[in-house]
Amino acid sequence: MKKTRTKNSKAKLPGFPGARAWEESWQKHWRKAGLPGYELPASEEGDFLAHTRTVDKERARLKRINDEFVRGFKGLFKVGPAVTVFGSARFKPAHPYYQLARATGAELAKAGFATLTGGGPGIMEAANRGAHETGGASYGLNIILPHEQCENPYVDRSIEFKYFFTRKVCLVKYSCAFIVMPGGLGTLDELFEAATLIQCQKIGPFPLILMGSKFWNGLRQWGQEMMEEGVFARDEIGFGYVTDSPKEAVDLVVRSLPQPVRAQLKSLV
Repeated sequence: MKKTRTKNSKAKLPGFPGARAWEESWQKHWRKAGLPGYELPASEEGDFLAHTRTVDKERARLKRINDEFVRGFKGLFKVGPAVTVFGSARFKPAHPYYQLARATGAELAKAGFATLTGGGPGIMEAANRGAHETGGASYGLNIILPHEQCENPYVDRSIEFKYFFTRKVCLVKYSCAFIVMPGGLGTLDELFEAATLIQCQKIGPFPLILMGSKFWNGLRQWGQEMMEEGVFARDEIGFGYVTDSPKEAVDLVVRSLPQPVRAQLKSLV
């Protein structure tokens, strides 16, 4: 006889692990990375548990953070109107999304924008490559990671970062628009940070354009559900736009600019 599930049933959702499987999975992931970097307030037994937090260590950390900001500000101080392209490091040159990002970088260069990326492989390389091949300015803000991330060969200038947040500040600070290609957790982090800053009017008004309508379809549906729940209104995210056309994306960015900024563009076409 077929069993039926009641409302109180605790059956697992398809594709979601139970608590034990979940714990084993993330513990396995972190065993590869070694001990965590969490710091405890200084105490006699602190080193038995984790690293201790001291005033000298905090001062050294603040200096490293400040040095990264200084390096980023100096490296980008003279950049003209620029657009940041976010996207995954994992797409290879033959992938359609790589080609889409490459075409987007080319369109940005033709319009007179500098192209900013995270400086690594995949989508970042593709956007830098399109800009570089078209004669536009191409910058990479590279992050030091244990895997995946290495400077791509299509940047005119590479600025190296250790901290994600200092790198994101520079990618946002020197950009007048954001184009988000398909990507994973890092790309989503950058997307939502930019969206939050625009929504709260901390920056902008800047357009936030998502490239690849098929890829972003699930996010759009989720966003609709969030609006129905009342956590934000449609006019609060009206700066977002989804397209598959690099030229349309760049045309939208140009039209969004104040006239004094638009006047600084040195179009290549």
